[in-house]
Amino acid sequence: MPSNTTAPPAKKKGRRARLLLLVLVLALVAGIGFGGYWGVSTVRASFPQTTGEIRLDKLSGEVEVKRDANGVPQIYADNETDLFRAQGYVQAQDRFYEMDVRRHVTAGRLSEMFGESQVDTDAFLRTLGWRRVAQQEYDEVLSPETKKYLQAYAEGVNAYLKDHEKPAEISVEYAALNLTNDYVIEPWTPVDSVAWLKAMAWDLRGNMQDEIDRSLLTSRLNASQIKQLYPDYPYALHQPIVDQGAVDESTGKFDPKAVAGEADGATTGETPGTGPGASGTQSQLGALSEVLDTVPALLGPNGNGIGSNSWVVAGKYTTSGKPLLANDPHLAPQLPSLWYQMGLHCRSVSATCRYDVAGYTFSGMPGVIIGHNDKIAWGLTNLGADVTDLYLEKIGPDGYLVDGKVKPFTSREEVIKVAGGDDRKITVRSTDHGPLVSDRSSELETVGQTAPVGNSAPDRGTGYGVSLQWTALQPGKSMEAIFAIDRAKDFATFREAAKNFEVPSQNLIYADTAGNIGYQSPGKIPRRGKGDGTVPAPGWDSSYKWKGYIPFEQLPYEYNPERGYIVTANQAVIDQKTYPDLLTKDWGYGSRSQRINDLIESKTKDGGKISPDDMRTMQTDNRSEIATLLNPLLLKIDISDPHVREAQKLLEGWDYTQEPDSAAAAYFNAVWRNVLKLAFGNKLPKELRAEGDCVNVRPVDATGPVDEQNKLVRECGERDPDSAQPDGGDRWYEVVRPLLKQEKSEWWTTPGGRTDQPTETRDQLLAQAMKDARWELTAKLGKDVSTWSWGRLHQLTLKNQTLGTAGPGVVQQLLNRGPWNLGGGEAAVDATGWNAAGGYEVIWVPSMRMVVNVGDWDKSRWINLTGASGHAFHTNYTDQTDAWARGDLLDWAYGAAAVDAATKDRLVLKP
Repeated sequence: MPSNTTAPPAKKKGRRARLLLLVLVLALVAGIGFGGYWGVSTVRASFPQTTGEIRLDKLSGEVEVKRDANGVPQIYADNETDLFRAQGYVQAQDRFYEMDVRRHVTAGRLSEMFGESQVDTDAFLRTLGWRRVAQQEYDEVLSPETKKYLQAYAEGVNAYLKDHEKPAEISVEYAALNLTNDYVIEPWTPVDSVAWLKAMAWDLRGNMQDEIDRSLLTSRLNASQIKQLYPDYPYALHQPIVDQGAVDESTGKFDPKAVAGEADGATTGETPGTGPGASGTQSQLGALSEVLDTVPALLGPNGNGIGSNSWVVAGKYTTSGKPLLANDPHLAPQLPSLWYQMGLHCRSVSATCRYDVAGYTFSGMPGVIIGHNDKIAWGLTNLGADVTDLYLEKIGPDGYLVDGKVKPFTSREEVIKVAGGDDRKITVRSTDHGPLVSDRSSELETVGQTAPVGNSAPDRGTGYGVSLQWTALQPGKSMEAIFAIDRAKDFATFREAAKNFEVPSQNLIYADTAGNIGYQSPGKIPRRGKGDGTVPAPGWDSSYKWKGYIPFEQLPYEYNPERGYIVTANQAVIDQKTYPDLLTKDWGYGSRSQRINDLIESKTKDGGKISPDDMRTMQTDNRSEIATLLNPLLLKIDISDPHVREAQKLLEGWDYTQEPDSAAAAYFNAVWRNVLKLAFGNKLPKELRAEGDCVNVRPVDATGPVDEQNKLVRECGERDPDSAQPDGGDRWYEVVRPLLKQEKSEWWTTPGGRTDQPTETRDQLLAQAMKDARWELTAKLGKDVSTWSWGRLHQLTLKNQTLGTAGPGVVQQLLNRGPWNLGGGEAAVDATGWNAAGGYEVIWVPSMRMVVNVGDWDKSRWINLTGASGHAFHTNYTDQTDAWARGDLLDWAYGAAAVDAATKDRLVLKP
């Protein structure tokens, strides 16, 4: 629940908005921040016109825009180009500032808006070259029809910009920017829309961080220890998405009904901790990790917890007799939300106007990404395929080494324009694998300087460079897939559309009005020569190159499986022992997916049926799976300290749910955090630990016993807290699971400190963690354990993604919202993620939720994290957040009659 207020009654919304405006104006007039420049007219100037009529260039006929009380638009047009032209206009009305920032992210041009502080980020993004690849897609790959839609969308955006010549009329943030630089808004282009898919692919890029971390761990841990920290996927405990089927050797295609045998080659490659750059001494890949941290700060953290839930249940198990489909993607919280709800409707669906679709899309992109049309519904979760590889490169003044010969770099110059400063020039160098990302940091000029490699490796000289190969850096057709899915009518046309959904690789679930359910795993997934993608590969050996991609026809899928339901929650797609190609070795570990499977099975046993409300309840299930393993042991610890014993008693009778008001959940999660810190965190290298986390450790290059000549040194963590380790996700559940059965282990051994006793056994370490957690929560929540609650620790603050994170304090206060006290937690179905190495703050969330009632579409329900509007003081800025925090859903009107009944504002766009 929110810690500030609960949602006001609808009739008070207008008054609440006026009060917010008044507060803003009073603050500004009083001379705080930008007070001399902002006022009521500045704030209101950017609010969209949602009633009456507007003339729009290039429209061929009238278009209606019907908005409900939450500002969600449903657009009605007579032809497809008018439909997408209107979509561009409407999204620009509500979200253009967000769109403008996004296109500057993808183009590596943030410095033009925000100045010197963004130069390094721009340099890294220019090195990746997202915008250049998007331009290549548009010029060389996309069909004329898709280009027509993208152009129509851009025309709609630019029609809005033409009607709003002053930046402050577009968004209040521009009023702030114009005080500090002479920023000028440029027209929108079709490539601006295409490029945003690259940013989403970056969020969902796979195991790049794991690849770096395995190498960094070698400075403190041996190969066996590193292997323990990256356990194999627990197939016996957590079923994969597809539990049967195989590639038929006679047809070369995946057959869901084929009997799987043992596959050869699916898991070949180095064992983690034995490949190039993976064992021995300190690797300077930490510098690359620091560079990567600057980009997730804009787009959201990347890691094991980022994913999604989706599942579909066949009609034989539902109260409606038709399939039910649920989806809630987990992403970093943003204000406004990443998602934008809307409907796109041809007034008369025909061969020349084929769209009647509603759901969630991205501001800045035409079409609908997740949702339903009149025949099918679909959802997405991150497949988690390993589509990135880092290569160590032996570089010299003339090029890089491959098979004993020097090849020249492919080079280009980039000019970064800086608001209020001089232009910066950078040179981007690329190898056959991809851009040389090590060029973007002075530290990275010697990356791999001490990374151990095989005896056949070339002399490292001043160090190896690091290049990045990534499927998103090649032109593709994902934009085509979006439009094709929007108009698909059955599983065959859905799969045909999915062929082009290349990047980011997603799990697609499906249901239709004929009662069918299905699953497809699409994506451009590489086949490697040598290596398994878990550690940086030797770029000088061509046998490690990619050998093409897994054909779409061989990727796993399901259609009406006998079990009657399909669950995807970032678990393994299929058992790698029976599948001939390596998808990844770094799946999510399946805690969420198995919990959903168990909930469905428990509900449908003995003839039970699942209702739409049951689906919603499952989405908000907040049970802690690690608590089921750890809590019974904690209750057996003999605690003598009365204050710690008082906290321990909170765990007695606890049902493992993580409600916002739960004191037990607060204490347990604090204990879990401290168990991880004592057993693992303090033993990790500084490059993985959170900033400010300091421990006394043996020097990396020390030999012999600790003595006067070889003293312990103070070493502080260097990683952003949102991406530090151990993060406490379900990978760590699998690390700890076997250890809990061992009274003694090297992981339970700690040296102690000034106030802590050394530990040698499991129970000693658990007792110390309980003590540390008690005093940590005393400092944070007070001495009285009866006042503790998980929600007071586990808070969500929604931050404007630019000025709300780095602007003046008063501006942050005016643009940001919260905090909300939340339940849920890491690896729970209600995945309000937090990083145990960094603290309890919510860092990723179910960014939206939907439950689709297939066939009876108007009984479907949905919610967004924030609201439709990106305007800070508009009624629809965060009007859905209170309901989202409670786990509620809103009615989702789709049919013409239901939309008319829900309509509050009607706007007509005329030629």
